[in-house]
Amino acid sequence: MTTEDLLLDTCLLAGRIMIEGGSEMYRVDDTMSRIAKNAGECSAMVFTTPTGIFAAVSSSPLVQLSPVLRRGIDMEKVARVNNLSRQFAAHELTLPELREELIKVDQHTPYFPFWLQVLAAGLCSTTLMVIFAQAYDWFDMPLAALAGAVGYWVYARVSRLTNVRFIAEAIGALCVGLASWAGVRLGIGHNLDNVIVGAVMPLVPGVAITNSIRDMLAGHLISGIARGMEAILSACAIGVGIAVIFRFL
Repeated sequence: MTTEDLLLDTCLLAGRIMIEGGSEMYRVDDTMSRIAKNAGECSAMVFTTPTGIFAAVSSSPLVQLSPVLRRGIDMEKVARVNNLSRQFAAHELTLPELREELIKVDQHTPYFPFWLQVLAAGLCSTTLMVIFAQAYDWFDMPLAALAGAVGYWVYARVSRLTNVRFIAEAIGALCVGLASWAGVRLGIGHNLDNVIVGAVMPLVPGVAITNSIRDMLAGHLISGIARGMEAILSACAIGVGIAVIFRFL
């Protein structure tokens, strides 16, 4: 592998990891450009989209492409790539060492255990119910936590079983509605609206909406619009799942 190919491969790997982790596009551009500049290529050309990255350097006539097949939220990976980029800028890592470390980040980054994610979804549902209801409804808090945890568990499991986008959000929201409705009917909750509002929040694509606006403000109009539409469709899928409950139950 030539030096140019190694540099482009390293830049594309860093950019793909950041996009898959939920980073903003301008941050991806900046990181890839800085890696190229610190490697001696001051005129690197980078073009990023949510589904693919293009990169080229002036010393090579070729342009390399890296597809982005999945996107999620993993800020640990984004932070680690930024830290490795700073180490490379400080000459603490060579270019081959940087590539090896990025491969380790891509394959072996520790993540919170699934049971802890479900528990956090339940806690988040309870606190957000308090915020949106503007009252400490102690009677509905346990049901909101249970419904939020169930909905997130179903959403995560369905996401692993299918590659069809927005199906997981719809089914997860449907389970939130079912759990909330069943809890109210059984007497362990009394305000269905408050419970659903809190329990559905872990499914809402808040980071995607924020990154979409930040990308558009930074001038990345294509990425901003694409991410915004993705977030809107996710919100619509969640709304469909909840609407089914109110329509038929």
